[in-house]
Amino acid sequence: MSFLRSINFLLIIFLFISCNKFDQNNFKILPSVKEYTFSGEYSNLNFNTELSFHSKNNDTLPVILDNSIKLIKGDINSKIIFEIDKNYDIVNEGYFLKINKDQIKIIAKDNAGLFYSFNTLNQLLKDSKDQNINLPIVEILDYPSLNYRSIHIDVKHHTEKKEYYFDLIDELASIKINGIIIEFEDKLGYEKRPAIAAPDSYSISWWKSLSEYANMRNIKISPLIQGLGHASFILKHDKYKGLRDVSDNDWAFNPLNPETYDVQFDLYKDAMEATPYGQFLHVGGDEVRVIDRDGKKGFELNLLWLNKVSEFAKQNNRTPIFWDDMYLKHGGVWMVTRNTKLTKAKVDSIWINNEKKLTEYLDDFPKNCIYMRWNYFYPWAEGNLKTIDWYKENNLKVMGATAGQTRWVLMPQDYSNIESIKSFSLNSVANELDGLLLTLWDDDSPHFELYKRGIYAFAEYTWGGNDLSSKEFKSKFRQKFFSPSFNDEKFEFIDDLDKPVRDWANLFIKENKHRNQITKTNLPLETHIVELPEINNPGAWNQKFDKKISIAKDHIKDLKIIIEKINQQKTKTIRGSYALEVYEQVAKLALFSYETFVVISNFDNDKNDLSSLLNKENEFVSIR
Repeated sequence: MSFLRSINFLLIIFLFISCNKFDQNNFKILPSVKEYTFSGEYSNLNFNTELSFHSKNNDTLPVILDNSIKLIKGDINSKIIFEIDKNYDIVNEGYFLKINKDQIKIIAKDNAGLFYSFNTLNQLLKDSKDQNINLPIVEILDYPSLNYRSIHIDVKHHTEKKEYYFDLIDELASIKINGIIIEFEDKLGYEKRPAIAAPDSYSISWWKSLSEYANMRNIKISPLIQGLGHASFILKHDKYKGLRDVSDNDWAFNPLNPETYDVQFDLYKDAMEATPYGQFLHVGGDEVRVIDRDGKKGFELNLLWLNKVSEFAKQNNRTPIFWDDMYLKHGGVWMVTRNTKLTKAKVDSIWINNEKKLTEYLDDFPKNCIYMRWNYFYPWAEGNLKTIDWYKENNLKVMGATAGQTRWVLMPQDYSNIESIKSFSLNSVANELDGLLLTLWDDDSPHFELYKRGIYAFAEYTWGGNDLSSKEFKSKFRQKFFSPSFNDEKFEFIDDLDKPVRDWANLFIKENKHRNQITKTNLPLETHIVELPEINNPGAWNQKFDKKISIAKDHIKDLKIIIEKINQQKTKTIRGSYALEVYEQVAKLALFSYETFVVISNFDNDKNDLSSLLNKENEFVSIR
């Protein structure tokens, strides 16, 4: 018996040691830190520890994003000792974090670095809490790869509830995003030009309160007010029709009409008042050709407008940002920036051949303006890289813009566009650009929660700046956004939704047509929408749409598996429940559409009656 007791005792000791064996993979930080050294041991500190804090230099404790952390003010023997050292040899926003056996030490370059050091500590504490383990003994040296890491919030088509934006600010700050560019259009309650504000716009004072909240979390909000073109939200009003470039088109302003600038500058003033901490004024300027007038060519008038609004920005202590496509179109190289088949040698030769047009107005370009090089899908194209180099060679300021959403319906496609985001981020780091913008266009108005994975990828690659694989990133995202228990690839469902949602977009659209064209045609039921079966010609509909029917049946199987996977995760997730519910609704809507298509097929084959088809209407109402 004594022998068996000894064996059992040794087994218990072995299991205890095994359960407490250190595993650094239990701890994930997003975005990745620059340098870290794990000792291979756990500290005596964890999420439940009462963490007293003290600053050697009486620095103020930064905003703490997690109110559940137990922080109390202490003395020189506190659990957390921190300081800001402006002479510390690290770039702005950088910090050093050391977790010892019984104490945490932090040295930060500035207030932002101190804020980010506590954000990193907060992520480690969450891992401690989620997995019921102590904090690791670790040293971390961390700093950003890009100075400006901004996302675009496009509210022109709809706004979220006000409280959603405050929660969003906290979430963005937790992953070290430090800028937001808000495309207001008519969702700002303009006071100088109130007729332009939509009924559901938010007041200047409210946007200002959001800006103040963001600034306390090292996020500066800047406005985007479309100017020369994309001006329908202004020029649709009778009061401003006289400012149109073409009288029967509300797309663009007449850049020679002085009242154009009276209106635009009033909108700028209100927008800057709403965003008092912003360093930029994004003036748009893309996708617009104005007519020749008064002896000046259209592109010369574009430049005239750009110089006027850039001077206004300068006088108001803002740096103007301008979408760069019209200049590249004038220079004859726009499509070159998007063509991935062109070699570097070929691109160089095109630049030489087009040098005259490229340099024709070079001296007229405002030097205080940032030329925003937007490329949403092919940032690795040699033409895109050449354009960035060309701006720098000609002493023009340049910043890139990638995309987490374009004209994709229901949800972002291409697996959250992670590869494009990663490529432009790392290119920006390699070219030592000042920053990068993640555009999030709202043209098809998917739920903002569906942007989140792309936003986290943007944060990972603009701060971390390393070549983390998409697979590794997605695992880290699932751990931080949902739960550590979901980091395995078998829990991936967002990628699984990509193809069913992509095919859903044009399920009821005729071949060689696209749903985005529907609003631009007069008779969409005749030209774009799939017709219903003819009662007197059974089976013909199935023959015509056999390919779509086959796709629908395959996706029905896929979507049922995806919905089941989401439901399982909803019961086990620690956070991100709201996002899971949104993804579930996306999957259910896609499933409904595919099942409806099959019901129509069955009706055409006389496998069900009309009532089965009409019952889908009630089902649709329940989904909505």
